[in-house]
Amino acid sequence: MNRRHLIKAGAVLTASVLASRFIEARERTMIKTLVIVSHPYPERSTFTKALQQAAESVEGVTVRNLETLYGFDTRAIDDEKERQITREHDRVVFIFPTHWFNITPMMKAYMNDVWGNVGPGLWEGKEFLAVTQAAGGSSTYGKNGRIGVDLKDVFLPLKASALHCGMTYLEPLAFEAADRSKIPDYQQALIARLQQ
Repeated sequence: MNRRHLIKAGAVLTASVLASRFIEARERTMIKTLVIVSHPYPERSTFTKALQQAAESVEGVTVRNLETLYGFDTRAIDDEKERQITREHDRVVFIFPTHWFNITPMMKAYMNDVWGNVGPGLWEGKEFLAVTQAAGGSSTYGKNGRIGVDLKDVFLPLKASALHCGMTYLEPLAFEAADRSKIPDYQQALIARLQQ
């Protein structure tokens, strides 16, 4: 082999090694995300199902649907198991429809059982993201709407809970005036946030 071939072979080998190292580094730094999904009426769940499917398509994401796992029994949640699963992840995402300006009953029970009675710093260093959708639009939300606040600001108690647990509260992903024709856009927006 002459010198030119050796240099070319060395460059290919170097590029291959760098690519391999990049992939390894990416895998090591990939954020493991736990997505908790809840909908009080799963049979009517168009948007939540679509968002759950989008989340399931992202590498490094674990999805747990509360109604699928525990039905509607707010006392059935396995708090120890759910705590252990949460410990194994870097980011926690809640996907839910806005339910009377709040999270769903099962999600509230989940927070009571899994996050409750543990104290500050429970999830120290983890990220928290709320993803929600609501039928109401500008006539309901925003400073000129009936309730006078943005949809994302309805969830101040979630922010307080996340901060109390030592988490970094991320800007919520809130879809107002949810429109079925925009479901692919909502799914892409969620995928983009989960890949950050």
